[in-house]
Amino acid sequence: MTLLIETIVKALVDYPEKVTVQEKSEEAKLTYVISVHPEDVGKVIGKQGRVAKAIRTVVYTAASQHDKKVYIEIHE
Repeated sequence: MTLLIETIVKALVDYPEKVTVQEKSEEAKLTYVISVHPEDVGKVIGKQGRVAKAIRTVVYTAASQHDKKVYIEIHE
């Protein structure tokens, strides 16, 4: 899943070498923390959050096989 998120986000940004994705697993929760260059945050979020919502939709669909709730966080 981490590789999927990295592939999607790296295609969107100007500084793909700065993209990192960390996975945090808890009992019933799985969180992916996406870190990007400060200039790329807007590109990953998009107008009115549309790009972030699209990323979340793809990840939620791919993670639907797991019994955990999946969350995405975007940071600088």
